[in-house]
Amino acid sequence: MQSLFQILNMLLSIAVFIIVAHVIMSWLINFQILNLRQPIVAAIWDGLNRILEPVYSRIRGILPPMGGLDLAPLITLIGVYALQIILANNAGFFYGF
Repeated sequence: MQSLFQILNMLLSIAVFIIVAHVIMSWLINFQILNLRQPIVAAIWDGLNRILEPVYSRIRGILPPMGGLDLAPLITLIGVYALQIILANNAGFFYGF
């Protein structure tokens, strides 16, 4: 069971990394530091969007319109960190009392 705990924790850490990479890349694209005409940038951006848009779209459906401010990545990060806290607080279940 300890392996299951570590795998779940690792997957949540990877999710945090992907979300932060997506946010930073969106800033770099909006400030025209990165250009979507470059094939590698476009491929990475498309991949990140394909991974995160299903999650973000559900959160955006719940949030009220914020006038151009997208809080979906922040809410997603809070959710992932909450899951990590829940896992850490219930680690005894995985390690066997």
